[in-house]
Amino acid sequence: MPNFAIKPAPIVGLPIAGRTDLFPVRRVYCIGRNYAAHAIEMGHDPDREPPFFFQKNPDNLDPSGRFPYPPNSNDVHHEMELAVMLKSGGTDIALGDAMDHVFGYALCLDMTRRDLQGVAKKMGRPWEIGKAFEHSAPVGPIHPAETTGAMDQGRIALTVNGQLRQEGDLNQMIWKVPEMISYLSQYFTLAPGDVILSGTPAGVGPVAKGDEMELSIEGLGNMTVTVV
Repeated sequence: MPNFAIKPAPIVGLPIAGRTDLFPVRRVYCIGRNYAAHAIEMGHDPDREPPFFFQKNPDNLDPSGRFPYPPNSNDVHHEMELAVMLKSGGTDIALGDAMDHVFGYALCLDMTRRDLQGVAKKMGRPWEIGKAFEHSAPVGPIHPAETTGAMDQGRIALTVNGQLRQEGDLNQMIWKVPEMISYLSQYFTLAPGDVILSGTPAGVGPVAKGDEMELSIEGLGNMTVTVV
């Protein structure tokens, strides 16, 4: 065992549906504007262009069902997403082999300090101040791929206090799950424990303390996240 100068940070472990062992998180990759309708609502051309990614931190993933409203922002938005968890990785993964690396899937939110992200965009700066803050990725239990299948279609939706805000279908992704895996592996060495947030459908919007968000994806069930 190495002799560290300070105590290492704990590995983030996420619950797996029906199991007692945990999924260890290594990295979190997030694709931007991966549903055409969301690209349009954010003021961008929905034509298929090369994908782009930003990152969250492993400990941003929070399975508690509570989302603490973050400081230094007055405009925090929900972004409902399918999370893809990898069991293996590599570089230059062939498109036809990409799904062999998937461990499972989960409901997830890419919570965003939209006001801070907007400032960063205007100044040509990275997005992390608006995206990678504490508890910014509420996540549900992971459902192994052998029980769900490929998760390449199915309703994805989010309500806030019972009112429908976001709705779409997984088949509306511009870049599909195997394409994201293959593309990322051309620029990064993917590995077991990596997580990919696959983009959000249209309807993103603000939340306030006390709001209840209900996440749902066909085949993965529902999850409630309370803003505190």
